[in-house]
Amino acid sequence: MVYGGGGAIGSAVARAFGREGARVFLAGRTPDPLDRVAGDIRAAGGTAETAVVDALDAAQVDAHADEVVTAAGSLDVSFNLVGHPYKHGTPLVDMDYDDVVAPLLVAVRTTWLTARAAARHMAGQGGGAVLAFGGYGDPPRNYYIGGTQLAFQAIESLRRQLSAELGRDGVRFVTLQTSGIPESADDPSTREAISKGIEEATLLGRARPWRTLATRRRSRRRIGRGR
Repeated sequence: MVYGGGGAIGSAVARAFGREGARVFLAGRTPDPLDRVAGDIRAAGGTAETAVVDALDAAQVDAHADEVVTAAGSLDVSFNLVGHPYKHGTPLVDMDYDDVVAPLLVAVRTTWLTARAAARHMAGQGGGAVLAFGGYGDPPRNYYIGGTQLAFQAIESLRRQLSAELGRDGVRFVTLQTSGIPESADDPSTREAISKGIEEATLLGRARPWRTLATRRRSRRRIGRGR
């Protein structure tokens, strides 16, 4: 299950799961992007289904998780990649309170709702993996990130508590931490600012695009399999 499966990051994740043979369920609020990603997965020989779901609505999230389990027999991986509202480029002390906490409120609500819906099924079936995107990290230097990092830190805090509670049932909760994915930004100047911040935070002053790293990992995996 991939929430936000029509977005820049969610679609890449969904296609990767599809390539590996998973039956992919794409969920999001807008059908057209979901249908395009599902079409790509099917064209590559995979299996994908879509559903319009507001991942901030408890009833919709719970009902969809039930439908997935009924259709597939189990729910093995749930990955929340729902975008958070943000206001970047303004110093935190110059922002309005509502703009600062908006990403925090959305992140906590959607992460908790989707994790809860999945974990209830996973605990009963003997295990599964809940995945989240963000995690704790230092904000980039020389770029005003607003409440985005607050949201990521809240996700990490939620992950730690849920992991402690769900681990005995075989349910893993994993946060995928990244310094940032500039390719997901629509504005070129924003992409450049994020890239510069990531590079300046490294010891060598450079970073590799995530697509390059993903390609290299796939190549190494094929070599290891004798392909």
